[in-house]
Amino acid sequence: MDELNTEHRRVLERADASVAAAAERAAADPRRPIYHLTSAAYWINDPNGPVHFDGEYHLFFQHNPFASDWGRMCWGHAVSEDLVYWEHLPIALAPNPGSYDKDGIFSGCCVIHEGIPTILYTGVSPECQCLATSEDRLRSWIKHPANPVIGTRPRADLEGFRDPFCWRDRGFWYMALGSGIREDGGCVLLYRSADLCEWSYLGPLFQGTTGVMECPNFFSLGDRWLLCVSPFAQVSYAIGEYGEHRFQPRSGWRLMDLGRREDFYAPNSMLDPRGRRILWGWVQVGPPGAFWKGVLTLPRVLSLRADGQLGIEPL
Repeated sequence: MDELNTEHRRVLERADASVAAAAERAAADPRRPIYHLTSAAYWINDPNGPVHFDGEYHLFFQHNPFASDWGRMCWGHAVSEDLVYWEHLPIALAPNPGSYDKDGIFSGCCVIHEGIPTILYTGVSPECQCLATSEDRLRSWIKHPANPVIGTRPRADLEGFRDPFCWRDRGFWYMALGSGIREDGGCVLLYRSADLCEWSYLGPLFQGTTGVMECPNFFSLGDRWLLCVSPFAQVSYAIGEYGEHRFQPRSGWRLMDLGRREDFYAPNSMLDPRGRRILWGWVQVGPPGAFWKGVLTLPRVLSLRADGQLGIEPL
């Protein structure tokens, strides 16, 4: 194991020890939800990298293992066989002091590339795109020696360069990245790669009028495509067509959830082995002074209805 990953293991041990020391007090709090997924202790926000592998569902999340407020983000980790009962696993990723991700492991996705589970995440600061892989059924993670695999922005006037969401299509991996163009509105950037290490910039997948389009999710749904973004406001989505590396909405933008931004934000999704598009969001809930803060929504199944609109139902 190289020096960076040796140090990473030491950082993870300290983070796990901090959570373990607070977990009993968090679990004893009668205000803490038991049906929604939360961290074993302390802060949780965006769901990250949902994936199914070797008979298990894995769900990661933005996590501060040292306090019940936002800090230098790690990736927490839970596993389930049925999407109802979850077991907390050791923290998957944490920032390495002095490295490309020294200020945080921001949101991203998890894919299976040639049989190897691979996380793509945003390292901070500055924002860059990075890889980590697992060879033990997602129980531990090694940061890739090629990191950062996307180290610079494709243009100087971008605001935000984060939250990779990847999918496979005709022999290539594609990556959507949340961004915005200064004085010109939000956008989602599109990249392509054959191996997840060497990436080519293809231009904006979509450009809109809102602020930075955080946490993009982009996937086919029936015979259409859906783009979902979190623009520092209520989560919005549009259904449309995808061709020539561009997304064209064919319906107006709509809200993914009618609650406040605090009730549903930064959703992330996966396609499971049964063909279900499953989505989770973040709920910003938790009393002051508690040893826990934030939960994830119950899993929702998305579908394209007969009338061409989005269907959402509890899993």
